[in-house]
Amino acid sequence: MRILQNASGDKEVVSTPGLKILITRLSHIGDCVLTLPMACAIRDNLPDAHITWVVEKPSNQLLEGHDAIDELIVVPRGYLKQPRSVLAVRRRLRELGLDVSLDPQSLSKSSIIGFLAGVSRRVGLARPSGRELAPILNNELVSPGKPHLVDRSLDLLQTLGIDSPGVRFSLPKNAAADATIDQYLRSAHLGCDFAVINPGAGWPSKKWQPRKFGAVARYLGQEYQVPTVVAWAGTDELKMAETIVQRSGGHAMLAPRTTLCELVSLFKRSRFYIGGDTGPMHMAAAVETPCIGLFGPTLPENCGPYGLDGPVVGHGSQHITVQAFYQDTERKTSNAALKAISVEMVTAACDDMLKRIGKPRTRSSQQQGNQAA
Repeated sequence: MRILQNASGDKEVVSTPGLKILITRLSHIGDCVLTLPMACAIRDNLPDAHITWVVEKPSNQLLEGHDAIDELIVVPRGYLKQPRSVLAVRRRLRELGLDVSLDPQSLSKSSIIGFLAGVSRRVGLARPSGRELAPILNNELVSPGKPHLVDRSLDLLQTLGIDSPGVRFSLPKNAAADATIDQYLRSAHLGCDFAVINPGAGWPSKKWQPRKFGAVARYLGQEYQVPTVVAWAGTDELKMAETIVQRSGGHAMLAPRTTLCELVSLFKRSRFYIGGDTGPMHMAAAVETPCIGLFGPTLPENCGPYGLDGPVVGHGSQHITVQAFYQDTERKTSNAALKAISVEMVTAACDDMLKRIGKPRTRSSQQQGNQAA
């Protein structure tokens, strides 16, 4: 096992018995996915470590059975308001005799976990990345060198002597989920040559108009003979998805109700993904499905789809981001920045994406001109 020793101001890597490490990334789905490279890097560099991860539902679905995680502790949302939950998680964490906690979320609710566990070394992000009570409750603070959430989490590992680790997500395989999606694709007569649209998002300011998504689906079908599957979760997203299908001119179909693991299986079988900055986008990127991400109140360099060569920047990644302007505002405000993204901006991104993956147009130039008109 390797840990960081501070002797005379120098860094020295030495061997120790298996370090017991706690990761406190409780939510959200996308952020949990973006923290997986941290767990993988610990496992790759400290193979004898015992890694415990505390998480909320439903993100636990994506972490269960992960080869980098020894123990997953699931706490209910709002656990701090439930004394029994607080006592139960405190008791279990103290039984583990943990050596160090890593708090990539660095909010009050995540940093309190390390404090409850009685961990002597509590590593978190310095302000402004660390917020609320986290910079007080964590006693080893790291100022991240890069803005992306993946890189910020990995920067915490410097305190364990892990510098510049490789990035892998390694979402667990789920045979039952794969079988369910394979059956759906057979019944829908879909091969691997389809796109996935995900219109939902946790913030209203991250939602693009369903009618525009429908126009993009129609464009893909007419120009490239590429059908679209529209994913959804919950009643509100179902209504959005139905509108997209109705507006697609017969080129889109509704996905079935899916679990998170089934959604991952759907992404793995698709040619590319289109949607806003939300958990499903990061799930798709984690299984190396090319993404077209639509951004408004967030920045791609902070939370864009993470590619094989890092976060999406320029044209070097397999992913593409579209942003009319940056809407520096709160999550519950209007989606003005998303509305400013035109259908033509997204279809141009589709053209670029399909050129990259070698899918030619199927219509004549005159037909293309008529469609554009």
